[in-house]
Amino acid sequence: MPDVKNERIKTCNRPSWNEYFIKLAWLVAERSTCLRHHVGAIIVKDKRILTTGYNGAAVGLHSCIHFGCLRNALNIPSGQRHEICRAIHAEQNAIIQGGYHGISTKGATLYCTHSPCVLCAKMIVNAAIKKVVADVEYPDNSFKELFSAAGVKFLILRINNFSINRLL
Repeated sequence: MPDVKNERIKTCNRPSWNEYFIKLAWLVAERSTCLRHHVGAIIVKDKRILTTGYNGAAVGLHSCIHFGCLRNALNIPSGQRHEICRAIHAEQNAIIQGGYHGISTKGATLYCTHSPCVLCAKMIVNAAIKKVVADVEYPDNSFKELFSAAGVKFLILRINNFSINRLL
């Protein structure tokens, strides 16, 4: 009699935990209201999702979908002049959700579609998040020195042939 259990394992293309959570971050990013980049973030601890966040305007306020993108209108390149944007970044929203709902992020891992800007990196350090895994490298690399000094591990994990519609 053939070993059915072993046959199933051989044919199953099951993602690693890192791949699984990065793919979920891309799904969260589909809620983004940003016209330039759809970014999603998930904070995970012990293989359990604590919070999610995507980039978009503050609760109850109109987004760029309604007003248009001021950064595009002013021709501001990616990775610069973050304060011009109406959106709260995905990483910020995920951290804020933890605070809002009383969920500790201490020792957690943040999975994000894009690597963080330096402003998000500061919040990640203060939220005691110990590891960040991203799919796409954002043009602003200033977070790397901060992460190194604070002991936050950083990993780029490219997800190839993934079918969620991405706006990079």
